[in-house]
Amino acid sequence: MRILVVEDDVRIADVLRRALAEAGYAVDVTHSSTAALEAFALESHDLVILDLLLPGLPGGGMEVCRSMRVENSDVPILMLTAVDSPRNRVLGLDAGADDYLTKPFHLQELLARVRALLRRAPRADHPIVSVGGVSLNPATRVAVRAERTIPLTSKEFAVLEYLMRNSGTIVSASELIDHAWDGNYDGYSNVVQTYIRYLRQKVNIPGESDFIRTHRGMGYSVGPST
Repeated sequence: MRILVVEDDVRIADVLRRALAEAGYAVDVTHSSTAALEAFALESHDLVILDLLLPGLPGGGMEVCRSMRVENSDVPILMLTAVDSPRNRVLGLDAGADDYLTKPFHLQELLARVRALLRRAPRADHPIVSVGGVSLNPATRVAVRAERTIPLTSKEFAVLEYLMRNSGTIVSASELIDHAWDGNYDGYSNVVQTYIRYLRQKVNIPGESDFIRTHRGMGYSVGPST
């Protein structure tokens, strides 16, 4: 899942990026209202973490929130602000925010709110993804095959989820990087190949063919042959 963080404080933005990445999310970061709207228009995001006080446009985060709601009425928006007053909370929620968190905040609380918003998002109405005997529940982040729970790290889960959501399609390494890693990742390493190997070790059943197929020079696939 991909999250857009809009925060003008570079230090806070970096803390959020690292915490979300460690939790298994791909993260895009912008520092102004104009850059936020550009990123939102260019990329599909599952959730937005939006600071209230932003440079760029009159109205800051409030205006960004309203514009995002015009573009996409479904994406969850978690608004952050240092201004803790009932009036600002009401304004933020009326502008289209789904939740409101004041600074300073605990990272664990923010991550819990992110999980809760993603569970309530429209795409979570039918969370179970099943391909080739493997079932994946994005809401609980649990994978099961042959009644066996498969322990996965956050990054392994993100890679497997993307492959299964694109069952029957060859997914390139660059697509997996775009989904599971943030924009600061150096894509010239063999990290995707490494994670595919980890997944095969955990998901495959001895004596059966690989759950994840490699298409040399093209990428990887699961499900029906392409």
